[in-house]
Amino acid sequence: MNKKTVKDINLQGKKVFVRCDFNVPMDEKQNITDNTRMVAALPTIKYLLENNCAVILCSHLGRPKGEYKPEFSLKPVAKELANLLGKEIIMAKDVIGEDAKTKANALQNGEIMLLENVRFHKEETANDLAFAKELANMAEIYVSDAFGSTHRAHASTVGIAEYLPAVSGLLIEKELTFLGKAITNPERPFVAILGGAKVSDKIGVIDHLLEKVDTLIIGGGMAYTFFKAQGYEVGKSICEMDKLDLAQKLMKKAKEKGVKLILPVDTKIGKEAKTDTESKTVKYNEIPAEWEGFDIGEETIKLYKEELKKAKTVVWNGPLGLFEIEQFAKGTNEIAKALSEMDCTTIIGGGDSASAVKKARVEDKMTHISTGGGASLEFLEGKALPGIACLQDK
Repeated sequence: MNKKTVKDINLQGKKVFVRCDFNVPMDEKQNITDNTRMVAALPTIKYLLENNCAVILCSHLGRPKGEYKPEFSLKPVAKELANLLGKEIIMAKDVIGEDAKTKANALQNGEIMLLENVRFHKEETANDLAFAKELANMAEIYVSDAFGSTHRAHASTVGIAEYLPAVSGLLIEKELTFLGKAITNPERPFVAILGGAKVSDKIGVIDHLLEKVDTLIIGGGMAYTFFKAQGYEVGKSICEMDKLDLAQKLMKKAKEKGVKLILPVDTKIGKEAKTDTESKTVKYNEIPAEWEGFDIGEETIKLYKEELKKAKTVVWNGPLGLFEIEQFAKGTNEIAKALSEMDCTTIIGGGDSASAVKKARVEDKMTHISTGGGASLEFLEGKALPGIACLQDK
C-alpha cells in the first residue's frame, strides 16, 4: 500500500516510461466507444508534462496473442489522446523496433510518444526479462498507472521494474487509497454488495470480506447457488452444483462472524435470456422448473435499499441481474441510483459494475469507480498484486 508515487521523486527533465491502460472498447470501424480509461490516465500524463518530462506511453489493447494485427493497433488511441490533451502524440510503428528506439532517442522534454500495442510481442505476457530490458532502455524512470493490469505479472507491468526506478502514477495512487481504506480502515457500517454470475469467481472475495464487513448483500446469478445450497428449487437459473457445500460454508462463516448475509427475497424470472421473453416475479423459493431467474424482485430492491441507508462505506462488485436486457436491469439500476443519493463512501469495483453505474447515468455521483475489474477483485480478496508489489516503497 505504502508505495512511492510520481510525487515522491524528482522527475524534472527526465525521460519517463508510463504503463497505461488504454484497453478501450472500439466499434468495427476502430472508433473508440468509451474513453473512460484514457481520461483516467490524463492526470499522470499532465503531471509529467508539468515537470518537463519526455513521456513514453505504453499499453495493450485486446488479445492479439503475440502477433501484429491491424485491428488491435493503438493508432486510434493516439488520435483520441491528442484530442484529449490538445497536443501532438508521436506514434511509434513498433514496440522495441527501430522506429520506437529512434523516436524515443529523439524525444524532447514536453513531448509524448505512444508505443504500438505491447501485446504484439508474446514476450510481454511471458514477462520476458530481455524484452522488459529493451523497454527500460528507452527511459530513466518507470511509472505504473495501469491498475487494471496490475494483477498480471507481464514485462511492462512487472519486468521493467527490475531495470528502472519504479513508482506509481496518480491513478494507481487513487485506487490504492480508496480500495485500501475500504479494506483496512472503513467507516462503519461497512456493506459489500456482490453480484455477477458465479460464486466461483468471487469465492476468495466473499471469504475475505466476511472478515471485514458488517453486512454482505448477495445478488446476481450467484444467489441461485446459495438458494440451491439451502435446498430450494431454482429452475433453469444459473447454479454451480459443485459449489453448494462452499455456499453453505460461507453462510455458516457469516453467522459465526456476526456478519449479516442478505440474499434476495424475490426474483424476476423469465423463460429465456431474451429481450421479449415472458417474465414475472416470484418468491425466492418458488421458481418453477422451466423458468430462469434474471433479476432481483421489487421486495428485494426495497430490502437492499433499507440496509444500504445505514451504511457509511459501500463496496459494490458485480451486477444484480442480467442488466444488458432492459426488463432485467431494474434491480441493478435501482441500487445504482440508491447509492448515488447516499451520503457515504461508495466504491464501485470495476468491470460490469462500472458499466452498470454508467448505464444508470450516476457515475459522477460515486466516490470512486475502479478502473480494474480483475485487479480490484484480487485486491478485495486480499491478494498482493504483482504490478504493485514491484514498485518502490515510501
